[in-house]
Amino acid sequence: MSGEQAPVQEAPVLDGAGLTKTFRRGPEEVHALSGADLIVRAGEIVALVGPSGSGKTTLLSVLAGWEHPDRGELCWMGRPLPDPASLGWGEMAIVPQTLGMVEELSIRENVELPFRLGGRDPSKASEDQARVDGLLDDLGLTGLASRLPGEVSLGEQQRGALARALVLGPRLLMADEPTGHQDVDWTRGVLRVLEAASSDGIACLIATHHRALVHYADRVLSISDGRLDEVQAGDVVAAGDEL
Repeated sequence: MSGEQAPVQEAPVLDGAGLTKTFRRGPEEVHALSGADLIVRAGEIVALVGPSGSGKTTLLSVLAGWEHPDRGELCWMGRPLPDPASLGWGEMAIVPQTLGMVEELSIRENVELPFRLGGRDPSKASEDQARVDGLLDDLGLTGLASRLPGEVSLGEQQRGALARALVLGPRLLMADEPTGHQDVDWTRGVLRVLEAASSDGIACLIATHHRALVHYADRVLSISDGRLDEVQAGDVVAAGDEL
């Protein structure tokens, strides 16, 4: 209509274009990423699916800055991002498959670690502790908070790693199989926490084999032989229980 301006669309949190990554395996070249394009927006859950060895973990590693692409570009909030590893916990937070829990620290201390590393404002200490307490409660870890990672199950460690990733309220959460060690009840619990995070505006990119998480997602990206395509959830064949 005359005189009206179209609303300004917010830039994606993360935008990748033409991402290519090739590894050598003896005489063989493995094309882990072959010109992959993706966009992740604020407040959405994007499920990344594909068979083992399809390139899911490689893609997350490139997006995190742990691997450098051979070609391609990344943008963060509409600006070029030459080094994703330069982003702090309050911008990009990651739950790797290895979890990365610090064995010498309790579950609570692990969850609090981003506050310590980030030099948070002491005047917000009570607010920060409330955030920690809320995540521990939501993820069933309150009674285990004083234990070391080696004193709890792998599923509980995984939920601790998720709490640690979310504690600063990052712009982007990336998680590699965050329900991989959870039973049916705690798969639902993890999904509720991810849904709450997206409702708070956090962009979530989740690599998964789990059917339930795929159906929770706002969008689904399928990777195969290093190629990335957006698909419908109903077309995805994913392993795991449908909840």
